[in-house]
Amino acid sequence: MTPHATGGTVDLHCHLLPGIDDGARDLPDAVEMARQAEADGIAAICATPHIRADHAVRIEELPARRAELGAALLEAGCSTRVLPGGEVAADMLDALDGPDLASVTLGGSGTWILLEPAPGPLDERLDAAVDALRVRGFRALLAHPERHPAPDIVDRLRRLIAHGALVQVTAGYFTDESTRPAMLTLARAGVVHVLGSDAHSSRAGRRVELAPALQMLATTEPVAGHLEWVAHTAPRGIVCGQDVVSPFPSADD
Repeated sequence: MTPHATGGTVDLHCHLLPGIDDGARDLPDAVEMARQAEADGIAAICATPHIRADHAVRIEELPARRAELGAALLEAGCSTRVLPGGEVAADMLDALDGPDLASVTLGGSGTWILLEPAPGPLDERLDAAVDALRVRGFRALLAHPERHPAPDIVDRLRRLIAHGALVQVTAGYFTDESTRPAMLTLARAGVVHVLGSDAHSSRAGRRVELAPALQMLATTEPVAGHLEWVAHTAPRGIVCGQDVVSPFPSADD
């Protein structure tokens, strides 16, 4: 499942579905979030509600909820598409069978899971979750690792990438002066692959936009040399279930 607009980007992490987790409050809020995305040039959004113990999200209800929102966007004249997805907590994997996991893969393609690390610094639990997904036939896209800082974060991310994971970071953190230095450190280390807005509402918090962060990355190596891959090739490959591989050299190369 791919976005209609060939020139648009894909937001791989957004809490767009209304009234289901800590995301959009109601349908008008969700429509306004999609309008923000459209203004930013985002052609499609993976709606990624929390799949974790503290949110009573019913996976079997997600298709109908996406359809309801899609109809509202069509009525509102908003062209941004809503794609399947979910933000799956690492400690929930044992509770989800194969069909449940497949239904919350990004784009609904059956391959890529947006994987939320456990609270605190990244540790062996995330390594185990990435490996467990691979054994079950899935690939892991790590959600916002910048929220789990530690002195060894780059080394840990490189090991996870070597095991087949890719890394999604939060676009808005590149434009926030307080978080920008840490984000640029990750980008310069070659452990930033794709962006997500991780937006939760049009009324507060982060906007549904990727373009300002991409503009900053356009002058940040090694990402700048692969900006088309980061902005378009990788996100589209992920929602299509392709075997997407990082173009950035590892520390050993």
